[in-house]
Amino acid sequence: MACNKNHDNTDNIVKDLPIGQEGVGRHKCASCAYEIGYQHGLQKAENINLADVLDGLEESQKGDRRHRSPHAAYSLGYYNGVVDSY
Repeated sequence: MACNKNHDNTDNIVKDLPIGQEGVGRHKCASCAYEIGYQHGLQKAENINLADVLDGLEESQKGDRRHRSPHAAYSLGYYNGVVDSY
């Protein structure tokens, strides 16, 4: 299913992430990955199954998030969430 969420804020964040066209992350929504990572970071979640997170993402080929690595997006979101939790 294609992602139709409004990601105006996160698209700007993920637009400079590396291209990721490999494995389970291929064509997955990097903005959704960022937002999930951010929430996990705010909670300082420690038991995360990243494969399940990535597998559950909707597909996206839209705009600035096109082909961006959902692995990098999740990681950046997690980092920013932890920083904002303090």
